[in-house]
Amino acid sequence: MDPLTWTGSLGTVLNPVLFFLVPLFGVAVAARILLSLVTPETAVQSNPDGTLVATGGMQGGARMASNGLGLLLLVVLLAYLALGAVMGPQAGIIGAMSQQFVPVWIALAATYALSIRYKRRLGLYGKLFDSTIGMIGFGIVMFWVFTAFFAGVFDWIATQDSLSQMSGMKNKLPGEPLAQPEDGTYPWYLLGGDNLARDVFSRMVEGSLVVIAIAPLATLFAFMVGITLGLPAGYYGGRLDTLLSFLANLILAFPVILLFYLLVTPEIVLTGLPQYMAVVLFLFPLIFAGVLIHARYRTQPPRNALWLSVVLVPMAVIYLSAINEPESKVTFWPLDLFDIPSGILTVFVSVVFVNAPTVFRIVRGLVMDIKTRDYVAAAQTRGERPWYIMLWEILPNARGPLIVDFCLRIGYTTILLGTLGFFGLGLPPESPDWGTTINDGRRLLSIYLHPALPPALALLSLVLGLNLLADGLREESLRD
Repeated sequence: MDPLTWTGSLGTVLNPVLFFLVPLFGVAVAARILLSLVTPETAVQSNPDGTLVATGGMQGGARMASNGLGLLLLVVLLAYLALGAVMGPQAGIIGAMSQQFVPVWIALAATYALSIRYKRRLGLYGKLFDSTIGMIGFGIVMFWVFTAFFAGVFDWIATQDSLSQMSGMKNKLPGEPLAQPEDGTYPWYLLGGDNLARDVFSRMVEGSLVVIAIAPLATLFAFMVGITLGLPAGYYGGRLDTLLSFLANLILAFPVILLFYLLVTPEIVLTGLPQYMAVVLFLFPLIFAGVLIHARYRTQPPRNALWLSVVLVPMAVIYLSAINEPESKVTFWPLDLFDIPSGILTVFVSVVFVNAPTVFRIVRGLVMDIKTRDYVAAAQTRGERPWYIMLWEILPNARGPLIVDFCLRIGYTTILLGTLGFFGLGLPPESPDWGTTINDGRRLLSIYLHPALPPALALLSLVLGLNLLADGLREESLRD
């Protein structure tokens, strides 16, 4: 079986077009930038949203050329993916990978179609699709979310087992065929093999599952802690604010990487500190949900009891199962529905502990500003309880900055997870997470680029997508 080229038979048609468009697009963009510095806009028209656009002159021509060439370049790139998804390995490595991602493409298309169709009914999320930057960022993030989902639940994306080693595939280049593939085994290493003869493409795909499973959920828990403590600190002020702010500043005084390093070192893990921290930190979602429901339905006892039971009982069982792990210091609960690997739990708790103080500071500042608004005074005049005002009057009006920070913080957490994996801390050494894979590949970086480059680009793309998504949400929240 012959090795795959990058574009296969598809490249005979599209490669010349691509090589022709790329330099033209670069020249058009450079001309547009230079002309904007030296040439005034000779013809300007107003858009419906109040922005101005050049329609004539040299600058207008450069703008039209760069936009047109950029659109053509995008069409060519989409043609590589679309035709490759149909042709598969005949379209080379790109086509084979695109075919593996077919479930992701379908899920993305359905998500965009439904979101754009009903965007006026979806609040801030729907308004995201009025922002080009936000749509691009959302697409990149959801690509990895769907990849992790289909790879973890259905095992549809990866071509090989991320831990399996194939004879003769050590440090093989992308597109290399297996020497003696068994029946039902994918016959190529699409992105080559690493120094242990494992498939780089499959490890990149499986690594997304590790990141998507930890980063958003750990960030959400950190927000539960920060919101639960930041609301009363900003609303009441006084000694409570002083005490909580002092504790937050005390944690923030440590460098983040150093604090992570201390929390995940084996000596600290053996003391059981991560389990004890989980006992405390994992209580905050329960507290937040309970106070939120009680503040809303306090005057309706039957509905209050119903919602508290429906929400808190399952959350309590999950909480007890999460903190009660085998071979840990916390084993007081007989029912254990699932097990979290000790390395994952340690990293998860560390992310929550490190991010919660920053979220606390943000929430506290927002509450101190919003509590002076007229609608808060009106709620106080109506006789509403403080927690109702904090959770149902102040918090919804602080959602814009918090959602933006949530997206950015997931990106920071992704980088931290990559850093921990790169230094071999917290996660198991055979883990396919992107940081560990980059570390495995960088040892031969001067000879082979392919083991380290794909996970590095994957990490870069996810963080870039989260930043673009945050920018889009920021734009729309400011208009809201």
